[in-house]
Amino acid sequence: MLNRSLLGQVLEYSQKLLPGFRIFLTDGSLEIDNNGAERAIKPFVLGRKNWLLCNTPKGAKAIAIIYSIAETAKANDLNVEKYLVYLMDVLCNLDKKDAATLLRYMPWSQKSFLVN
Repeated sequence: MLNRSLLGQVLEYSQKLLPGFRIFLTDGSLEIDNNGAERAIKPFVLGRKNWLLCNTPKGAKAIAIIYSIAETAKANDLNVEKYLVYLMDVLCNLDKKDAATLLRYMPWSQKSFLVN
């Protein structure tokens, strides 16, 4: 009879999800919510009306790349504006743009002068 009541339905639903929720108790590095991800996309959502000119696949790809770089820089405690200026300057002057060279300029590399 409990299963047919609203409380019974809630308890049954919770019981089905319990094994998945237990992972948060065993792995302290996991977050129980997605607030960090939502905060990361908030500037993009707020600014989307400003990007009406990015209505082509090329424009959409370009803005996605810039936002990905900016959010990765933020996640690595860099001053985003300084990092983007630095990155554009470096990339424009690089002769060799292979993966190994580009990895040195990723936001997580050890560039102490870029940290906030």
